[in-house]
Amino acid sequence: NTTKPYKLTAEQLLEEVKSGTQFMQPDEIANMVIAKDPTLQLIDVRAADEFEKFSLPGAINIPLVDILNPEWEETINQDVKINVFYSNGTNDANEAWMITRQLGYQNNYVLQGGVNYWAETIMNPQVPPSTSPNEEMAKYDLRKGAGMALGGAAETTQPAAAVAGGGAKPPIQKKDKKKKVQGGC
Repeated sequence: NTTKPYKLTAEQLLEEVKSGTQFMQPDEIANMVIAKDPTLQLIDVRAADEFEKFSLPGAINIPLVDILNPEWEETINQDVKINVFYSNGTNDANEAWMITRQLGYQNNYVLQGGVNYWAETIMNPQVPPSTSPNEEMAKYDLRKGAGMALGGAAETTQPAAAVAGGGAKPPIQKKDKKKKVQGGC
């Protein structure tokens, strides 16, 4: 018998999907990328042409259609690295995770929200309102620093209140001072 038996029942797989334990947050992945964590292996499951246009730092490309190719089995089925599948959203990455999970592979996860959410939260984080709790401001600072370290947008120069108010305030223009009258009669 050369076929591989399924490791999970449909009910077990459904429970894992519902619990969301397969997801890793962009903040966590960004910290690992910046720290050059050797246990992290990012796996882009998009088509090769999309991977060429943009990919996360250090990622390898295993298109979803090739996920069962024996060439990639040692990369995906191992217990040394944490594999994190990603695509534009989470659908394709989740499919890759379900396939590998069903085969009994361990250490495979999915980047929550995919590349789109990564770009939104890490590469271009939104400044929280100035009335936000300190935790939100700290999260923003972390994301801004991570995004800058990973080649994201430069630091914004607008104060948080201006962004929260729905737009940038116009620049302050200084008026020319009137010259004193000189001379006399």
